[in-house]
Amino acid sequence: MKLQVERDPLAEAVAWTARALPARPTAPVLAGMRLQAGSELTLSTFDYEVSAQATVQVQADEPGTVLVSGRLLAEIVRSLPAKPVDLATDGTRTTVKCGSATFTLMLLPAEEYPTLPSMPDTTGTVGADAFASAIHQVAIAAGKDDTLPALTGIRMELNEDTLTLVATDRYRLAIRELRWTPVAPGLSTAVLVPARVLGDTARQMTGGAEISVALDTTEGGSDGIIGFEGSGRRTTTRLLSGEYPRYQTLLPSEFSAVAEIPAVPFADAVKRVALVAERNTPVRLTFAAGEVLLEAGTGDEAQASEAIGASFDGEEMQIAFNPQYLLDGINAVDSDTVRVSFTTATRPAVITGKGDAQPDYRYVLMPIRSAG
Repeated sequence: MKLQVERDPLAEAVAWTARALPARPTAPVLAGMRLQAGSELTLSTFDYEVSAQATVQVQADEPGTVLVSGRLLAEIVRSLPAKPVDLATDGTRTTVKCGSATFTLMLLPAEEYPTLPSMPDTTGTVGADAFASAIHQVAIAAGKDDTLPALTGIRMELNEDTLTLVATDRYRLAIRELRWTPVAPGLSTAVLVPARVLGDTARQMTGGAEISVALDTTEGGSDGIIGFEGSGRRTTTRLLSGEYPRYQTLLPSEFSAVAEIPAVPFADAVKRVALVAERNTPVRLTFAAGEVLLEAGTGDEAQASEAIGASFDGEEMQIAFNPQYLLDGINAVDSDTVRVSFTTATRPAVITGKGDAQPDYRYVLMPIRSAG
């Protein structure tokens, strides 16, 4: 293999592909990144769960396929100067030259590298920027506890031209609906995708207008793979299995009180008051006509309080939340005013944007019931 490639496209492609490298590879070859040079350079990684591929335009004098340490290549390419990069293979080594810098990497046995899963047939397409924004809004509520694997995923519900994304860790719930374009009419299914993979994918595929979604499942929507492709990049991941909570039961159908609060002052006040909140202790919010009072700390502990202006319609109410979970919801709403809707002080509150009669994003937050 012998080729020349521009440094910036190579660095982006290597960084994208390296994201699927396993932290603790079960076999030495899984720590490798495969480089296949022909009319273009294709970089691949695979850990038997997630695969990643990227293509980049090159000037190839000699085609070929090599396998090198993925993390080392990523570190090297990231540090190179902004000049063309020459890659050449000689025997058991690959040389990377850029300007006056030269690196020599030992080759791994490419013939032992596993075959990457095939990309399923395209199921539909979605706007890249809208998809990335939606994933960002929802992923904050995905669980981090690997003993509950179903909650570490984002549920994707595909129904006609509506794509619904759902995540919950049992303490909060985030739902976002957006339009997408299915290949065939009448599609109605739901799958569970690892939140980490989906988040990485959405962030890195915003270079193009659309992302193609490719789905291959067994009946019932699990035990399959899902693929995403866009901007010269491709990834597949195994779907998660397990029963997802019936989240619809958490969504109130009517409310007894509604508050509208400027988003930035609200977030800033929560941050300040939370400075005195000990670990796992709440911030208390008292809503009354014209303002909301935020408080934290009790008794002999450090205490803080701050009042900010707010529009409030309902009976005076005190409710308490985990401050970080509350901040996540405020920051995820794409609006300069946050709308908080309540049923009672012990029931979930729903955070949306201002004046959304039928909001496409809802953040449902469980209160901490022990608050006074």
